[in-house]
Amino acid sequence: MPQNVPEFRFGDDALRVRQFVYEHWCAHGRGPNLRAVHAATGLARERIIAAYRELELGIMCTVHPRTQNATLLKAPPFSSYPTQAELHVDGRFHCWAGCAMESLAASMMPPFAGKEVRIESYCACCLEPVRVVTKDGETLAHTPESLLVHVSTSPHEWNLTDIIAMCDSMNFVLDEAHAARYDAALGRRGVRFTMEQARRFVTPTGKARMWQYDRPPDYIRPEKIIAGIRALGVDTGPWET
Repeated sequence: MPQNVPEFRFGDDALRVRQFVYEHWCAHGRGPNLRAVHAATGLARERIIAAYRELELGIMCTVHPRTQNATLLKAPPFSSYPTQAELHVDGRFHCWAGCAMESLAASMMPPFAGKEVRIESYCACCLEPVRVVTKDGETLAHTPESLLVHVSTSPHEWNLTDIIAMCDSMNFVLDEAHAARYDAALGRRGVRFTMEQARRFVTPTGKARMWQYDRPPDYIRPEKIIAGIRALGVDTGPWET
């Protein structure tokens, strides 16, 4: 999906499908197939697929473009395939998060209220394990203390086709030294978020998911996003060189 999409409103079908996708993923740790969406909403195949297309335009999901059955790849903060961030709820693996950044927002969803959501991940540089414990949108603990979120792509590169590459570029690193090594491995410099800056970055979205049924579409407005990130105290210089 492109950047700078003109503003629009989701239709009733899209809102119903989005709500069910969230409910299903929170309950079962996986996205629904077409049959499950049909059973819950009564919508026919064509209307479900049209709703997914609408939701994808508003950056609410990613559907595999070459599948007849509208295979759901992502519905942030969730991913249907293995990523760098595992979500554990009630002491058990629940599902994959879309990325390091999205993993910090998962505990804000209503079905997880009052529960610890543990993130098991690794340093993108050396693959050493990292752990983050969250609850109701707060970060209770993280190991190591020096943990950062490294974002190697600029908002100018986000969602040019879909959000897959964007999400893949948001990773945990052990510390600044490992961030620099990961820069060298990629051949490009990434921006570093402290854990508190990352939490604040995802909070507006995290606090709206499922809480606001008619939540409007998201849009990629690169300059606006960069200005918001700078306002958090993040050095965006690496994206500008």
